[in-house]
Amino acid sequence: MTTTTTATTATAQPGATTRRQRFEHGLDVLGRIDGEAGENVLAALSDVSPELAHQVAAWGFGEIYARPELAPRDRQLVTLGMLTALGGCEPQLRVHVNAALNVGLTPQQIVEALLHSAVYCGFPRALNATLAAKQVFAERGLLPVAPA
Repeated sequence: MTTTTTATTATAQPGATTRRQRFEHGLDVLGRIDGEAGENVLAALSDVSPELAHQVAAWGFGEIYARPELAPRDRQLVTLGMLTALGGCEPQLRVHVNAALNVGLTPQQIVEALLHSAVYCGFPRALNATLAAKQVFAERGLLPVAPA
């Protein structure tokens, strides 16, 4: 049985039972969500920890991200909040800001989520996350971000 979520659809694939099938399914989901940024992460790991690259694709995206209970845009909001809360994750934040845009979040919604995080994570982490988002917006020609 295949289950589908929303736009830029992540598809759960319970029939993917071999290691290779799980990896290929994860690559497909990763490519649709993160695009080139996700591929770059896996490539950067290929000569130092190919197993970590495998797990990011097969487990992180093929098993967890592809679950149908949350839409990709909702998963990205959760991810942005968690990476902001952790702090020190600016490279990963840039990847996931790109992904958030890819799955339909607007720059205004991303900025609002990062502003909201200041209440729970503190200003330094919210500032760092917002500046990471600003880099992505600049690369994609999305500045200035209009106020909500």
